[in-house]
Amino acid sequence: MQKKITLPLTDADLDSLKAGDRVLLSGTVYTARDAAHKRMTEQEKEGIPFPIDVAGQVIYYTGPTPAKPGEVIGSAGPTTSGRMDLYTPRLLEKGLKGMIGKGYRNEEVKAAIKQHRAVYFGAVGGAAALIARSIKAVEVIAYEDLGTEAIRRLTIENFPVFVINDVHGGDIYEQGVAQFRQDH
Repeated sequence: MQKKITLPLTDADLDSLKAGDRVLLSGTVYTARDAAHKRMTEQEKEGIPFPIDVAGQVIYYTGPTPAKPGEVIGSAGPTTSGRMDLYTPRLLEKGLKGMIGKGYRNEEVKAAIKQHRAVYFGAVGGAAALIARSIKAVEVIAYEDLGTEAIRRLTIENFPVFVINDVHGGDIYEQGVAQFRQDH
């Protein structure tokens, strides 16, 4: 069974999500990858506020390809989330409530997810063209000079994800390894 959630995430949504849950997200998410995270962090140190208010928001770690004629966006698959781990605790402190990507997060990020009551969703790598069908509108918000790594606002509908790390400390990767060991 898949849960359907309309963004922004509420406290009730966050409490209900458990590692391993399959979810269809609808609403607004922002894209940001390595270069955008680095720039936001460097600018904040100089007293320049983030170009978006991350409080309550979800960031999707993707650098979409240009749209073909008649399409809203090109391929928009997830990138490896670990590359953002250096910057993630600060964004969570500022109120970020969700991240979408692929792969493991480090222990500091997992602790910050639990401490700041957020969730890390996984999107399926290799399904970028299919994922793009869930994206209904795109607008560049900041750092247009970064090309595919610019920050974009996406309007999504039934965007398929699964919960990797939840607010309760659940971790689907750790649970999977434990289950495998138990079964074998």
